[in-house]
Amino acid sequence: MELLYGPIRNYAWGSRSAIATLQGRPVPSPEPEAELWLGAHPGAPAGVDRDGTRVSLVELLSAEPRHWLGQRVVDRFGTRLPYLLKVLAADAPLSLQAHPDPEQARAGHAADAGRPAAQRNYVDPHHKPELLVALTSMEALCGFRDPAVSAEVLAAFGVPSLEPVVTALRKGVEGLPDAVRQLLTLPNAERAGLVAAVTSAAVDGPDAHLARTLAASYPGDPGVLVALLLNLVRIAPGEAIWMPAGNLHAYLRGTGVEIMAASDNVLRGGLTPKRVDVDELLRVLRFEVLHDPVVRAVPVAPGVVCWPVPVDDFALHQVRVGSDRAEVALPLVGPRVVLCGAGALTVDDGAGAVKLGPGQAAVSPAAAGALRIAGTGDAYVASCGLR
Repeated sequence: MELLYGPIRNYAWGSRSAIATLQGRPVPSPEPEAELWLGAHPGAPAGVDRDGTRVSLVELLSAEPRHWLGQRVVDRFGTRLPYLLKVLAADAPLSLQAHPDPEQARAGHAADAGRPAAQRNYVDPHHKPELLVALTSMEALCGFRDPAVSAEVLAAFGVPSLEPVVTALRKGVEGLPDAVRQLLTLPNAERAGLVAAVTSAAVDGPDAHLARTLAASYPGDPGVLVALLLNLVRIAPGEAIWMPAGNLHAYLRGTGVEIMAASDNVLRGGLTPKRVDVDELLRVLRFEVLHDPVVRAVPVAPGVVCWPVPVDDFALHQVRVGSDRAEVALPLVGPRVVLCGAGALTVDDGAGAVKLGPGQAAVSPAAAGALRIAGTGDAYVASCGLR
């Protein structure tokens, strides 16, 4: 077991308090801190200390893939860590986005090979399903809601230029592609006026509040209107959101532990200054109603819960130890990353033990034994989802 040091990504939508508070650092932080990355993604790999030198987890995996990953993981995913564990802290909305499925990712990456970097949609050939477990109360936009509901919401604003969109939505799921395309391909000269007309309409309620909130950060962005076609979800600590491929979503506010397939393929549709490719986004979107994106924790052993997902790239468990349960043993497949969420923990994999405080992490290779977690507090344990 070795201490793992993850980089913090300083995106504008991040929090100046959440990750710093978790790690016991001064608040506010000098910059917005959006994500703590705990994995071997080449964009920002975590590292371990060896003889006074910080060594990237990517280097360790490359040097000893079977020791770190195990033969089953190498056979299934190659010589790479197939998941990425993060702490995500949002004080402002993230971009409206979706991710490709495995076939789309492979084909898109191959097609992008000859293009300049700034024109690529696919930076790797992998999919990016993701699970976000709330540490605080969180708000998010997750998948399309019933188009009939969205039609009534847009109609209530009383904006004549939205009538073609409302007509498309009243056709049900069949009309969703047309409605989304109409909004995302609005001429630049019309965008600001339409968003302003919606946000200034004499309408109250959660949808009007959402539109005004988003427009305050992204004035004139048609993503403000597309957001009104999605489920507005609020989850409490311990609840999770599952986002499979092709589902349009945006995290709005809150702090959570996120685990995903190790990819950086993001297709954006709005609420961002970054590159937007409407045609490619529409090609990968799943135009279906996502009735319930919330995943509840399932007990799997005393003091242990998980959030089941239908992929084998990753699994996430939460382990709680304390006065009534001094130690929990957790046999898992492949390499394990452990993040301390609260308390003071000792994590032992049979080859060595480390002590963790809140916001600290450790990594264990596949070649080590079952994890034993002791102390008082809780840990989030990432592993491969192979059974």
